[in-house]
Parts: sequence; structure tokens; C-alpha cells
Amino acid sequence: MSLGKKDIIKNISSKAHISSAIAAELTESFFNLVKQCTSDNAIKIANFGRFYKRVTPERIGRNPKTKQEFPITKRSKLFFKTSVKVKHILN
Repeated sequence: MSLGKKDIIKNISSKAHISSAIAAELTESFFNLVKQCTSDNAIKIANFGRFYKRVTPERIGRNPKTKQEFPITKRSKLFFKTSVKVKHILN
């Protein structure tokens, strides 16, 4: 099961008994904060997990339909690693 941003907003608004607009603003603010702060180093939230950036190397991609190859530039991606406590709760 995957959660999109709309699902997260809906869950926050229903559980916190606030409007969807306020929940959307909170969610956007949180994601923007994580994006800004992880540019230098990782963000660790105790008993929850860690957000960090990782650079993926340049590679060759392929269109599966036409088999045409093209270069994919290196990128920095945001990753999340859950804490041990969260893993135990989910498993």
C-alpha cells in the first residue's frame, strides 16, 4: 500500500479535526523543511526515522518499447530510513 500526498492530508485532517486546507499547508511546510534541511546533512527524527540525500550516478536508460538508449544524468534523491521502533510497529 502506498500513500500519496492527498492521502496524508486527508488522514491528518480527519485525525487532528482540522480543515483540509490547514492540513495541506502543514504537509507542504513539513516537506519543504525536509527538502531545505537535507541539502547539507541528514535529518533525524527520534523514534521515527532519518531523511537523507543520496546522489545516483549517471547511467544509460532504455525505452522498453523502442529499445532506444539515452543518458540519464546524475541526480540527488531524498531517501527515508525508518527507525527500529517504527519497523517493529509495522512488522
